[in-house]
Amino acid sequence: MRSLRLSGVVDSDIDAVEAWLSADDPGLAVIATSGSSGTPKQVVLSRDAVLASASASAARLGGSGPWLLALPSSYVAGLNVVVRSLVAGHRPAVLGERSPRDMRLAGGFLSLVPTQLHRWLDSPADAEALAAFEAVLVGGGPVDVSLKDRARHAGIRLVATYGMAETCGGCVYDGLPLDGVGLALATDGRVRLAGPTLFDGYLDDPDATAEVLVDGWFHTSDAGRLDEDGRLQVLGRMDDMVVSGGVNVPAAAVAARLREHPSVSAAEVVGLSDPEWGNRVVAVLSLVEPVRALALDEARDWVAERHPRAWAPRDVVVVPALPMLANGKVDRLAVRELAEDAR
Repeated sequence: MRSLRLSGVVDSDIDAVEAWLSADDPGLAVIATSGSSGTPKQVVLSRDAVLASASASAARLGGSGPWLLALPSSYVAGLNVVVRSLVAGHRPAVLGERSPRDMRLAGGFLSLVPTQLHRWLDSPADAEALAAFEAVLVGGGPVDVSLKDRARHAGIRLVATYGMAETCGGCVYDGLPLDGVGLALATDGRVRLAGPTLFDGYLDDPDATAEVLVDGWFHTSDAGRLDEDGRLQVLGRMDDMVVSGGVNVPAAAVAARLREHPSVSAAEVVGLSDPEWGNRVVAVLSLVEPVRALALDEARDWVAERHPRAWAPRDVVVVPALPMLANGKVDRLAVRELAEDAR
């Protein structure tokens, strides 16, 4: 009985997953977390959990079929694409360096991250190709209202997903948990998840496992709230709450608002230590091409139109592009370093 470990070499990974799915006595899959906010962990997943995720996803989407792999095969989102396509009887198509217009897959499914969707919506041919998919899942980062609106206007059936390696990837679709998935908030607003898609633990790290896996519930690192319809709204990571001048500032909410500005193409917000404020709210931005200026006062006013003015950034750092990890997520540690260097 051997564990499943993926290398990132796509064809080899697909072959390995296919063998794992058909094995009489499969070992456990070991998948690394993204490490977007620290050292990656090794997440242990059973085949039953991975298959439960695939089944619940197909039920929510209303069917199954071929999938186009546009994400790294060694991360949980890539593993899900491979599994769901193979279970449906199709070897997944691989995007590689191409774009959707080069690989139309009418009636198929696609999973991607917001950065990819932003880029492809800028191309009419790619946007038209995305609209031919049965569904386009987007996760791995915040999906802003403006991005959803652009996708809808392009005729794309977009499904915003929330989850992580510890939950076999996305287990909450458009704010609602998949069938069999438990969703609750702890007293401090922390998102908790339960159900058949949960991981078995962290490899060789029982202490870290015990910290987050309690009484059958996985305690995430994210803060959330439930709206009147019971839909989850993820406010950002618990450790992204910046206490500035005695006010709790949700960095993710401020960044989401800045991304709605017509001059901003990408934004992240961090808190840096400050002798006056305790922590100083700093926005790190890249601007649309051709580059438009965005003065600090304009950025502060823009945020204050939607949120308390105390949430507005006190510094703006403009960079050509935000640093990214291999899986398409923003490298938040590198973003913080950029902010520190600018100071």
